[in-house]
Amino acid sequence: MTQRSADSQDAASLGHPISVVSERTGLSRDVLRVWERRYAAVEPMRTPGGQRIYSNEHINRFRLLAAATKHGRNISQVAGLTTDALQRLAAEDEAERPEPVPDSDEQAHTERVEAAMQHTRAFDGSALDRELRRAIARHGIPVFLNDVVPALMHRVGNDWQAGRLSIAHEHLASATVIAIILEATRSVPESPGAPKLLVATPANERHAVGAALAAAAAALDGWTIVYLGVDVPAGDIVAAAVASNARAVALSVVHTDTPDDVMRELHAVRSLLAANVPIIVGGAAAARMADRLTEPGLTVCDTIAAMRSVLARETVAQ
Repeated sequence: MTQRSADSQDAASLGHPISVVSERTGLSRDVLRVWERRYAAVEPMRTPGGQRIYSNEHINRFRLLAAATKHGRNISQVAGLTTDALQRLAAEDEAERPEPVPDSDEQAHTERVEAAMQHTRAFDGSALDRELRRAIARHGIPVFLNDVVPALMHRVGNDWQAGRLSIAHEHLASATVIAIILEATRSVPESPGAPKLLVATPANERHAVGAALAAAAAALDGWTIVYLGVDVPAGDIVAAAVASNARAVALSVVHTDTPDDVMRELHAVRSLLAANVPIIVGGAAAARMADRLTEPGLTVCDTIAAMRSVLARETVAQ
């Protein structure tokens, strides 16, 4: 054995810190911790000082779990599988993909969104539904939620504001997207004892896509969803959170003509809800209000990925 290969083996035997695991797998540290602690996906080693360290086998297992969730599987369904079983599942999922992975994901997303826009302009709801379902089949639910839907609804919103689409076009696109997202959310099996996330839009906010996206993303991460829909008064949000024993509340504010009214509703929810129940507020309009939403226990997230990170920290803190 050469000195170089011996040194390499010695380095591998020392294990890797979580920062290296995150870099090599593409998973955030928060997600890694949740998968480890809540779902027992791996059992890391410990340094004499108590720091967690991970082997190459752990990294490979995290990669396989990430692949499984990318194909639409719930982490709670696959975390208990053996590594061999995960490898077989990954091979099966890849072989059963209805379309090959594109050379450029960004180009593929752009083409999907453009096709969806054409169907929207033509008021062809059936074709729009098929196009979006093909996007899920090709890219997986997480990519659909994080990339395809936000890009599509951004285009729809811009064209509506510019007068290139009517409100009827916007309603068709929104209704189709919401139906698919909520169907995906309901298809995710609930895990016994999983924390509950209450999702809604506050009073005077009637755009539902953001709330539906938040619900689906959290369901894929193992949360049980209590979905109230749109235009829900502060008192009803709080009452439902208490009655359902919600661990957190996610509110979406995408667009509003009455920002002061919505702001009062958000402040009311925060003041009425127990301080240990965090509130996450997302959406384009919420981002514009961020400098006025600074109370402790209230976090503004500008993306679904940011919301997932906040929820992951909440799960770890349980």
